[in-house]
Amino acid sequence: MRPPRFNQATSFHAELKKRIKSHFAENNLKPTGNRSLYIKALLFVVSFVAVYIHLVFFTPHWAVALLEAVLMAALAAGIGFNVMHDGAHGSFSTKTWINELAGISINFLGANVFMWKTKHNVAHHSFTNVAEHDDDMNARPLLRLCPTQKRYAIHKYQHIYFLLVYAILYLYWVFVTDYKKYILRRVGSILIKPMTWKEHFSFWAYKVVYSLLFIALPIYTLGFSYWLVGFLVFGVATGIFLSVVFQLAHSLEETVFPLPDDATNKLADDWAVHQLRTTANFATKNKVLSWLVGGLNFQVEHHLFPHISHIHYGDISKIVKATCAEFGIPYLEHPKMRLAFASHVGHLKNLGSMV
Repeated sequence: MRPPRFNQATSFHAELKKRIKSHFAENNLKPTGNRSLYIKALLFVVSFVAVYIHLVFFTPHWAVALLEAVLMAALAAGIGFNVMHDGAHGSFSTKTWINELAGISINFLGANVFMWKTKHNVAHHSFTNVAEHDDDMNARPLLRLCPTQKRYAIHKYQHIYFLLVYAILYLYWVFVTDYKKYILRRVGSILIKPMTWKEHFSFWAYKVVYSLLFIALPIYTLGFSYWLVGFLVFGVATGIFLSVVFQLAHSLEETVFPLPDDATNKLADDWAVHQLRTTANFATKNKVLSWLVGGLNFQVEHHLFPHISHIHYGDISKIVKATCAEFGIPYLEHPKMRLAFASHVGHLKNLGSMV
């Protein structure tokens, strides 16, 4: 299956890029991260390591341990949102080696940055919400996330059980999908570029490191049953935190799920307009939430300018929104997270009943 093509870029996209470039030039700003981002990154990483050490080596009371497992999951998601995500997009720092270091943080959390870049940077960002090409739309057979996917009888209830699916996605990602991509050498319709021997070595070495840190060592210090309960709580909570934040940006009643023309294999819009029709913001006025999720509630700005650090999304969102209004292009957003969540549930319910 060939990846689809977009229509030629419009004057809207050119004008928007010009205005964003002028914003950074006029304010003497770099589009990458700054000291506030580096401090936040350090805070998340140090906190995660501290909670891990306390859980594994100091064995708190079981009730405290369960709470700490959930906290560690929130910190892992926070590292993914704030550190890895910017690093993998090359927006964490102006220095390549620092971006690579930030991106590698995902390797210590069980996944692999090489596979992530193909799945997320290439497949998802290029073909957002396009069935068979955006791997983020693939939670089959348990969930039906876009209209062209086959409907099963169980999908009638997916708006009720979907959090149970999200609960297993992190563990499935770490222990199944990374290896599947490694073996098949593709993510949906996107071929994974040939890996160098260093990338092969890195893939397996970090998987071993993760197994030692999160399986072998805790079993040795805590015993198998205590480890199993704690690890499952950590894995389930991480899956829910990660999945909900990402799904509230694309799998909604308001977003569209375009398909390429059968004859030309071209999508109806240019790339920028496509991003605006398939992506939505939520709760952008909530500064605490924005800080915690690394600006991923500003998904519109992130998809239009993935090489700009999330610390700038609040400012450039005003430019994006004004430009969209001027050109008559939709700018999708929910003022509250609960409204975005309700839209996601409604989307799942609609697809569950739609043939």
